[in-house]
Amino acid sequence: MSERCLKCFRPKGNCYCRDISPIDTGVKFVFLMHPHEAKKQRTGTGRLASLSLKNSEIIVDKSFDNNLRTQELIFNSSFYSMLLYPGEDAHRAESFNFKEVMDGRTLLIFLIDGTWREARRMMYLSSSLQILPKLSFSSEYRSKFSIKTQPKDYCLSTIESSYYLFKELQKAEVCDSSLISEGLIEVFEKMVNFQIECKVKRIGV
Repeated sequence: MSERCLKCFRPKGNCYCRDISPIDTGVKFVFLMHPHEAKKQRTGTGRLASLSLKNSEIIVDKSFDNNLRTQELIFNSSFYSMLLYPGEDAHRAESFNFKEVMDGRTLLIFLIDGTWREARRMMYLSSSLQILPKLSFSSEYRSKFSIKTQPKDYCLSTIESSYYLFKELQKAEVCDSSLISEGLIEVFEKMVNFQIECKVKRIGV
């Protein structure tokens, strides 16, 4: 077995850490990662997203009502917590009054990292997530995750979701508009291109 990087967990020969330039968005991103997703070494993008965003963290579990760290964050009075999750009751970044509801607190965004089936199950098992204000995208995006079949056109990888959400939070003046977030999408594109190259080599095209 090849030696692995202790940060991104990829083989050191194709570690992406040297390509990551973490940015301080002023928002705390928390990735609620399904255990199956945590085991992925080749295509899991949640870990790359977390490494790219300062002050972010990953919590691995299937249900979060009894997860002490998740509950600690939800009920921390210094945070205003929201969940990135689609739905008719989800707020849109461009029209949501962040400054009023945050009232000097730091915005905390929970993102569920797993397949759509796993994400729905994680939500079903976690009533404390269900009651959080939901946030969804103001615009429609299409995934560039060409090496992975998405269940719907609008389904995005975790790192793409983080990137587009950050861009929308910049427009909403929650995040500094001068911050450059392209590193998020660039490391994602490098991972996709690497996997395409590996597939081509395997099939001998």
